[in-house]
Parts: sequence; structure tokens; C-alpha cells
Amino acid sequence: MNSAGRIAAILEWARKVQAIAQNGLAFSRDPFDRARYQELEQLTATMLSTELEAPLTTVRAFWEDEHGYATPKVDVRGGVFRGAEVLLVRERADGRWTLPGGWVDVNDAPSAAVVREILEESGYQARAVKLAALVDKNRHPHPPGVHHIYKLFFLCELIGGSPATSAETDAVGFFPVHALPELSTGRVLASQIERLYQHALDRALPTDFD
Repeated sequence: MNSAGRIAAILEWARKVQAIAQNGLAFSRDPFDRARYQELEQLTATMLSTELEAPLTTVRAFWEDEHGYATPKVDVRGGVFRGAEVLLVRERADGRWTLPGGWVDVNDAPSAAVVREILEESGYQARAVKLAALVDKNRHPHPPGVHHIYKLFFLCELIGGSPATSAETDAVGFFPVHALPELSTGRVLASQIERLYQHALDRALPTDFD
């Protein structure tokens, strides 16, 4: 197993053990069981800290706000096309490009979340017209990550606005679908953008899902 594969496997095991511990703490009232689940959380953090060579406080922060029954996080991405060009924003965090998007907030409908993210990150106003794909990030060749994430890709129509950067993005532009800049692959893959473009060309295509 190569280094990337080993890290992906370790993260998968850590997510599973953390979820068991979190679910146990959500439902158990027995003090002895709760102590065991808390110990599991500590062991998970210690294992990741050792394997990733990261400070223990950093690893603990990955799940410090996670309570209740453990479920995947939800990320939305909006595909806005102008002819054969796609709207991308450049992330300040890594200097690479992605479809506008981000986490779905509590009380937000996914379609409303993606429209908000497009406006906040690019300055453009859009309308969500189709859920093109719902994918499990772990089943696609994204870099391995700590959290289990479902990614919702919406086909969107441009209805107004003008390019504007944000606290999270430092550039906005339209790029040819088949000549993309360096992508932030933790957020989006070229194959996903190309598939969204196919949905733009043929809106009768069924929604893709894992």
C-alpha cells in the first residue's frame, strides 16, 4: 500500500471508531459505558496525531463540535456555465480553483445553500435548476480527508451580478471546460466538472448518485 493509500485507510478507520464513540456518548447514560466511549475518542485522537504527525490539540479539534448521532457532512457545489466555459473561484486557502460552494448551514435547503455560496464566493447571482449528482466523496479520487462528506452538485443558471472576491476567494473567472486551471481537488475534480457540463448540454440526463 502506498503512502496515500495508507493515510486514506487510517482516516477511514479513525472516522469509524470516532463515530462509534460519538454515537455511544449520544445514547448511553451509563457512566462506565460513557467513560469507555470517551476513552475511544481519546485513542482515536492519539492514533491520528501519531500517524499524521500532527499536534494532539489539532486532531482533537477535528471533532470537537460534533455531538449527537454521527452523520456525513453535506457540501454543495454549483456549476454555472456560459457556453462551454464554467464559473470557478480561487480559494485563498490553497491558491487553487473550484466550483463555488461549501457547507450547507442548518435550516438551509441545499438549493438555497448553493445559490448563497455562489453569490458570496463569486459575486454572481444564480438559480439552481437541477441536482446533477449526489456523491460520496470517499468513493471518488479526492485527497483523503478527516470527515465523511456527501457532495451535492447543482446545475445553475446565471441571472445577474458581477465578479467579486470574498474572505475565502481571491479570484473569479470563467474557464473552458476542457482547459481548466489547477483545481482544488479536495473540493472538486475535473471529471465532476465535465459531468456537470454534460448535464448542462442535456438536462434530461438522470441525476448521478452513489
